[in-house]
Amino acid sequence: MSIIDELRYPRRWYTKLLTVVLALLFFTVLATLAISAVLTYWIVKPQRTSSEINMASFPGRPDEVEFTVPGSPARKGWFFPGLRGAPTIVLCHGYESSRGELLTLVSALQDHQYNVFVFDFTAHGANKGTTTFGYKESDEVKAAIDTLASRNDVDPRRFGVWGYNMGAYAGLREAESDPRVRAMVLDSVYDYPKQMVKIGVEKTGVGGFPLMVTSAQTCFEWLNYAYKGDPSLSSKLKGLSGVPILFISAADDPELSAITRNMFLKAQEPREQAIIAHGNFVNLPDDEKRTYENRVVTFFLTRLPVAEISAVPAAPAKTAGVVKK
Repeated sequence: MSIIDELRYPRRWYTKLLTVVLALLFFTVLATLAISAVLTYWIVKPQRTSSEINMASFPGRPDEVEFTVPGSPARKGWFFPGLRGAPTIVLCHGYESSRGELLTLVSALQDHQYNVFVFDFTAHGANKGTTTFGYKESDEVKAAIDTLASRNDVDPRRFGVWGYNMGAYAGLREAESDPRVRAMVLDSVYDYPKQMVKIGVEKTGVGGFPLMVTSAQTCFEWLNYAYKGDPSLSSKLKGLSGVPILFISAADDPELSAITRNMFLKAQEPREQAIIAHGNFVNLPDDEKRTYENRVVTFFLTRLPVAEISAVPAAPAKTAGVVKK
């Protein structure tokens, strides 16, 4: 009797056991793939919360600025004016957040005469779609900077970027090819978008199941196949030599903290690192939030002054007189 016949019509106890094991393995893999596909869909399509304010009564006199992202509907962001001709700080919210949750940080920066711009990424706020955890979001950062640079009340050559997780990735990805970005604060930044997928799966409680994380990451990479060859952000950090970067990591988020720490070590000077007790700025208690805002504002004031410092020519040296006798 051939082995194939024995597997098709098992008669011996060990072939029957092997058949059962193979059947269980097959259905386990199938179930894992199905569950990971559903999880991936939930992760890339987060629940949206709209953030609307009364522009006429809101402090800071914000303007609504429309900008266009190639291949997407027109977007709107809030521009908070500072000193005319000052640099602009673009705030990039994190995953499952929105522009409306950053208004206290906006005020802290605007109080020091910076222009500040906030907007909602795809799949966040009022915007439909699915997130790519930074791939396409970096195009949104670029479109926003392009639009702002065309204004006559900002410095078109000097921008700062603050970002949290997804926003930090998107901002850094844009900055690596945009010389207009002169200073950055990267809070809980990661190196590859699939690292955020892993964190998302683990938060559901099923990350410990065999192949669950790997399957979800594979699904995500299939959805974003166009970016398959993209290198890690840390591999291109050398191109930002001379751009000051403050890396912030949180002790209560060990996974992202370890990634951020590794990217800090690979970054070029000038670089700074801050380790805080609790992550996610928008959920911090008031006292910790004020400390965080002061740290961010101090960094920008030092590294991206409101008034551009020009080289002042040195006064000509005085020539000592010669007394003739």
